[in-house]
Amino acid sequence: MRVILAEDSTLLREGLVRLLVEEGHEVLAALPDAESLLRETEERRPDIVVADIRMPPTHTDEGLRAAVAIRARCPETGVLVLSQHVERAYAARLLAVGAERVGYLLKDRVAQVEEFLDALERIHAGGAAIDPEVVRHLVVRTAHSDPLARLTPRERTVIEALAEGLTNAAIANRLHISQSSVEKNLNAVFDKLELSHTEGYSRRILAVLRYLES
Repeated sequence: MRVILAEDSTLLREGLVRLLVEEGHEVLAALPDAESLLRETEERRPDIVVADIRMPPTHTDEGLRAAVAIRARCPETGVLVLSQHVERAYAARLLAVGAERVGYLLKDRVAQVEEFLDALERIHAGGAAIDPEVVRHLVVRTAHSDPLARLTPRERTVIEALAEGLTNAAIANRLHISQSSVEKNLNAVFDKLELSHTEGYSRRILAVLRYLES
């Protein structure tokens, strides 16, 4: 795949370049700041962008803002953001437009090479790659039971399709059922995952996150 990297740490940036090249991927650019990331992405349209959340000049959320802009302007480009720590608000902003072609990993996860490469492949294929630690902070798990265990086979099939980023219409087409049936199953999933009255986050995204954690 064709990749653009944005990371202000020279050591990590060059390490990622070497890793990706050794795996047969093409690194179009390796950049130290978010401003050049946005410009290069719009010009070169890579398959995936890998960006640190905190970059110059303020080291706050420059990388995240660039990633959100890329998702809006270049929807065909996958986005994987890297963070030193779990940031609930940042993850929510990144996922606000959907859980397709998107990833949020802690930097410690990059050291686990196979997991990092697998995340890139999943994003490139149109899916999501959310760090388990991020998931635990976004979705509060019940202490008494696993809600996923209560899903029917049909509900599991629907949420699996949802996790792939399919729309209700696409899910209905794949499963050969009506859209109203898809909506009915999704509402049952939201109820069983205790997301019926969740505020502040999209229930579809939270359902996907819960599924990805399972």
